[in-house]
Amino acid sequence: MIFGHISTVAADVPHLHKILVKGLEYLVKNDLAALPTGKYEIEGKDIYVAINEYETQPREARRAEAHADYLDIQYIISGQEMVAYSLLAANNEVLADELAANDVIFYKTVQQETDLAMTEGMYAIFFPWDVHRPNCILNKAASVKKAVVKIKMSLLK
Repeated sequence: MIFGHISTVAADVPHLHKILVKGLEYLVKNDLAALPTGKYEIEGKDIYVAINEYETQPREARRAEAHADYLDIQYIISGQEMVAYSLLAANNEVLADELAANDVIFYKTVQQETDLAMTEGMYAIFFPWDVHRPNCILNKAASVKKAVVKIKMSLLK
């Protein structure tokens, strides 16, 4: 997991894989606040962005998840939320395995979650070994607009 702020992307770039840079540069160079919700291709199905709007929910109402084929760059356009983060562990109890159909596996239980406070301009990069529970209330329920850049893991090889 990589955690940062859009204002430091220029300093982060020399230390990141060129494909991650492509995703972050998309966030920097586009007026995401003006985009309506939906999916937008950056490089076909290999790299795309989903623009989502929602109300945060109590942590217990959200499911922990992980992916296999894609990584996420989750970026807060507006609002704030808490994202719980944990490493993938063999003893995480699976709630629903939708990897084949939707590249997501949901967990009933995960070990040692760490809370990440995400406010406007912050981003988190979640790899397949990073379990994350997004869209949780940070201090109080909030409206959030978020961009999630999905990058095919095979591009990092």
